[in-house]
Amino acid sequence: MRLNEWQLAFEAFLLEEAKTAPPTLSASLIGGPTLDVGTGLAIYHNAYKARLLEVLRNDFPAIHHWLGDEEFDGLASAYIRRYPSTNYSLRWLGRGVTAFIREYLMPQQSAPLSELAALEWAFTLAFDAPSGSPLTIEAMAALSAQEWPALQVKPTPSVQWLEHRFNSLALWRSVKQATDFPDSEALQTPQLCLIWRNDLLCNYRSLDPAEADALNGMINQGWNFAELCAELAVIYGEGAPLQAVSWLKQWVHDGLLERLER
Repeated sequence: MRLNEWQLAFEAFLLEEAKTAPPTLSASLIGGPTLDVGTGLAIYHNAYKARLLEVLRNDFPAIHHWLGDEEFDGLASAYIRRYPSTNYSLRWLGRGVTAFIREYLMPQQSAPLSELAALEWAFTLAFDAPSGSPLTIEAMAALSAQEWPALQVKPTPSVQWLEHRFNSLALWRSVKQATDFPDSEALQTPQLCLIWRNDLLCNYRSLDPAEADALNGMINQGWNFAELCAELAVIYGEGAPLQAVSWLKQWVHDGLLERLER
């Protein structure tokens, strides 16, 4: 058996549910004085699956807490069978969990659970994202009066934009803070949550609808500062420029934005 054939056979064995290796693979190995080939391969088989389950528990601690060990391991094992790891880094193992929950469970179960999974995965994405070049308060202060109307921005690479229809943040916080786990509840109105990394720490906060619309216009619809002020004038009248500057200063202070150069 050639090396690449042996590697493929070993990989196939690890991915199978059966713990007994095929004869061709077993015959290619030599046991030791205290560990025969079959037992050694079974240990590898169990350790591989255990490592994948450990990664998913660490990536989705709130889901794990909600379901408990048995149900979570059942869900995670089904996910691994459906979407086996294809990347050399386990960092990406959980990227399909949110979608899989919607496939695997009934809609009334999957909706809140998949939303919580998306929240947990967003923290992973934010933490590992490139730093980018965040706009600073000092850079804003240096803008000339002529530059302000045309100022455009984009989100820093770590920014994750999530809409919540359930109390997912409350569930996540309860696990993070080791407090009583609340019941899952639908929100009366959807809630926008931002997650991002700043100074090596992941941050999050919810935005009220007016601020969410303003930030969405700036980073997703390409508004410049003058257009932001014009949109806000409908609500805030003459106070629109002040409100626009106030929000923009907060977004920059939080490390959410980069300047968009045309």
